[in-house]
Amino acid sequence: MLHQRFNYLTLAFLLLAFCDVGFTPNVQAARPNVIVIMSDDQGGGDYGFLGNKVIRTPQLDAMFQRSAILSRFYVSPVCAPTRASLMTGRYNYRTRCVDTYVGRAMMDTDEITIAEILRDAGYRTGIYGKWHLGDNYPLRPMDQGFQDCLVHRGGGIGQPSDPIGAEGKYTDPTLFRNGIKTPMQGYCTDIYFDAAMEFIQSAVTEDKHFFTYIATNAPHGPFHDVPEQLYQEYLKADFRPILINKNIQPQRLKNETDKLARIAAMITNIDENVGRLFRKLDALGVRENTIVVYLNDNGPNSMRYVGNMRGMKTHVDDGGVRSPLLFHWPAKVNSLKTTDALCAHIDVLPTILDACDVQVPAERKIDGRSFLPLLTGDNADWPTRQVVLQTHRGNVPQKYHHFALHEEPWKLVHASGFGKESFAGPPQFQLYNLSKDPRQQNDVSAKHRDVFNRLKQSYEDWFADVSSTRPDNYAPPRIVVGTVHEKRSVLTRQDWRHASGTPWAPDSNGFWLLESREAGIYDVELIFKADHPTGKATITAGSAKTHVNITTSKAGSHFTRVHLPSGQFKFSVDVVLDGKTRGPHQVILTWKGS
Repeated sequence: MLHQRFNYLTLAFLLLAFCDVGFTPNVQAARPNVIVIMSDDQGGGDYGFLGNKVIRTPQLDAMFQRSAILSRFYVSPVCAPTRASLMTGRYNYRTRCVDTYVGRAMMDTDEITIAEILRDAGYRTGIYGKWHLGDNYPLRPMDQGFQDCLVHRGGGIGQPSDPIGAEGKYTDPTLFRNGIKTPMQGYCTDIYFDAAMEFIQSAVTEDKHFFTYIATNAPHGPFHDVPEQLYQEYLKADFRPILINKNIQPQRLKNETDKLARIAAMITNIDENVGRLFRKLDALGVRENTIVVYLNDNGPNSMRYVGNMRGMKTHVDDGGVRSPLLFHWPAKVNSLKTTDALCAHIDVLPTILDACDVQVPAERKIDGRSFLPLLTGDNADWPTRQVVLQTHRGNVPQKYHHFALHEEPWKLVHASGFGKESFAGPPQFQLYNLSKDPRQQNDVSAKHRDVFNRLKQSYEDWFADVSSTRPDNYAPPRIVVGTVHEKRSVLTRQDWRHASGTPWAPDSNGFWLLESREAGIYDVELIFKADHPTGKATITAGSAKTHVNITTSKAGSHFTRVHLPSGQFKFSVDVVLDGKTRGPHQVILTWKGS
């Protein structure tokens, strides 16, 4: 949210405090701390407690034994949509986050995040790792309720949003501490947990409740930089028991073993850090009344073991959209309390707020509901509900394209392909009874036409509803430049709108949608990642154009100065090199004043 809304929320909670509507010192003292841990591309079968015999997760296995378990918990098929829903309790199509890159992963600043709500309820809030909902003001986590931030940019390390000179560095990465570029030492996952534990210790020392969000970019690729000792151990493992394709050729098996050894090393490293975190909570004396939630953001990043399901990341089959959810709260929730009720990422926000005795802002419609009663046994009635998951490439979601609707025991699915912006021809639906057919082998849509027609209508109603959340619902958010909040704005291919070429390829081009509160002068740095021919660049800001001669052919920066208008405008840099037009690798705008 923007700062004006921050003030409204703060005022609202102060009024609640003075009116004695539940925000009292006694209630405040009894409230739990909260830690949410979410891994990236760890599949629903990458856990020892779910039957994986190869990947070692002893700390998560122990957490499983002490936790309540949601055994039928759904997430989106890819990462940014899951993160938008986790932060807001709303379907991602309400938030303008519709995809994972080229400007489609940015979340609308009018969304109210769990960090904003808990911050205004007196919690200290911190994020460590992956945000993936916008890299510039006012979209950054530090603009969206997190008071302490240590994050990488974009959707992962090893992407075009990496800082120059620190590309692909999982070890000794350059991260962003509250907006400031900060070189770090160590492996990225270890760094996130170290920073989170420092934040927790500081909050406990100051007698403050804390909300800590640890979102690792592991085990997301690239896989060139992984914990070395664990990798060497896993190279000796036999991964064939967790491979879906059992008839694999020797050379391909060798390559797949190497890849899975790297992925497994990253997962076990996360597991080790979970153990460190619990030991820290014990040392601080706060384990009993600290909620620790663990989940993964989507299915696995290769075709590997997912239990009795099928599918992987990007698929809307259950193997692509299921995650275990561990809910560890010794003070209130019994160990091994298990529910198979239909729950999803949209339910995490209302559940945590319920546990913290904090209300959802009255003006905000959320799609999720608290599953806490299912775990505590208090009024545990859970009516039949529907959960819809849909994500695919493209600027605007297409009706019926790559979705799954769930209603126990049914799953209506149109698996038309995440990588396509649209599908051709009439939709080819399937209906599965997951209680009898968890691997989705038998389409029963012809046998159960009444169920099929009812669920199809429910999907159509859902799509119309989420698509009408706000006027021009899928118009992307804008990056705001020229403010004290971010005087130096780094524009990357993560948040530009794709125009031509293959997205993120060297020959691609795009533009950024900007907003400036007032006209002003900016220094412009055009960054080229690789050596290139000489040529010319045309900088366009609204209707104004500035031409720049590219006189050197070495990778690096070229500088100029431009005047940017006030209001909303499109900003592009068209670089003509050797007769071919493309975009720069990154652009840095530094506000110099009016």
